[in-house]
Amino acid sequence: MMESVMKPLAHLKVVEFASVLAGPAVGMFFAELGAQVIKIENKTTGGDVTRGWKLPSEAPESPVSAYWASVNWGKTHELLDLKNPEALAHALAVVAEADIVVSNFKPSFARRIGLDAETLCARHPRLIYAQLNAYPDPEDERPAFDIVLQAEAGFMYMNGAADGPPVRMPVALIDVLAAHQLKEAILIALLRREQSGRGGVVQTSLLESALASLVNQASNYLNAGFVPQRMGAQHPNITPYGDMLACRDGELLLLAVGTEGQFEKLCTCLNAPELLLDARFANNKQRVLHREALIDLLKPFFATKTAAEWLAVFDQNGVPAARLRDMKGVFEKPEAQAMILESIDEGQSLRRMKTVAFEITT
Repeated sequence: MMESVMKPLAHLKVVEFASVLAGPAVGMFFAELGAQVIKIENKTTGGDVTRGWKLPSEAPESPVSAYWASVNWGKTHELLDLKNPEALAHALAVVAEADIVVSNFKPSFARRIGLDAETLCARHPRLIYAQLNAYPDPEDERPAFDIVLQAEAGFMYMNGAADGPPVRMPVALIDVLAAHQLKEAILIALLRREQSGRGGVVQTSLLESALASLVNQASNYLNAGFVPQRMGAQHPNITPYGDMLACRDGELLLLAVGTEGQFEKLCTCLNAPELLLDARFANNKQRVLHREALIDLLKPFFATKTAAEWLAVFDQNGVPAARLRDMKGVFEKPEAQAMILESIDEGQSLRRMKTVAFEITT
């Protein structure tokens, strides 16, 4: 792939007034695509709060954390006290040369120091100001970390074992989803600027991004009145999908059988034609209704082979299945290794995953 194609946004300059995860993920996305990204952090607090979010195993003297590293690759970092007139003047001068500003400032604070969207866009008509809020009303300045939105938007209520409490998703997924929404909005604004010559303001909120991502779970409620309940890894609409079965070696295999054809292939692999003849499993609707009976009948078949043996059979016959990998197992995959970005940041050798998972080819 040609380097010029790999860096399609090398002509852009981005200024990031954002901390934690969602806003910085937007800045890193543009950095990976070649843009010059200047991240301005709060000097009075020691920079982005995630610098201090360290695991017990991390060196306490390090100026950054592994968490911080996850979304702060490829940027120039400046620590400024924006309440200081000289520092603010410097920040304004940097913005004057920018194409994009990414901000998760509270609107009241941004207005007070003159770094709000209205002021900057009036001064720089080609500027694209990307604002990330917690809630749809920008003046609602309640603090909202990812877990708060997981709870507010229904994700935690649905997540967990059927007989257990609500569970937080182990990745700050609402932040990631909001970052994707803001990236898409910025790219559309850049396209519009190519046509009109003018920038503008784009914004999203954590709550709206979370609600937009409820997809089938929201639709199940809106169209069928179904309130999703905790089901572990199982799926309310499909069976066997998310079900985990123990193999001869004790390892669990997860099934993701989503079509009638795949169910037929599963039964063929198991040498279990009787399952295809059972009226309880004649179609997906019947399998969902008789989920427990089906899983009970599948268990003895899986106990006859090791996980590796079953995966070889399933892969050969087009049956979606997977072993459950921990993070060590994930990075044994060459695909995961290929997505690692390495750099030296503030004297530390750091690694993290790419946020760009697509390719642009000629």
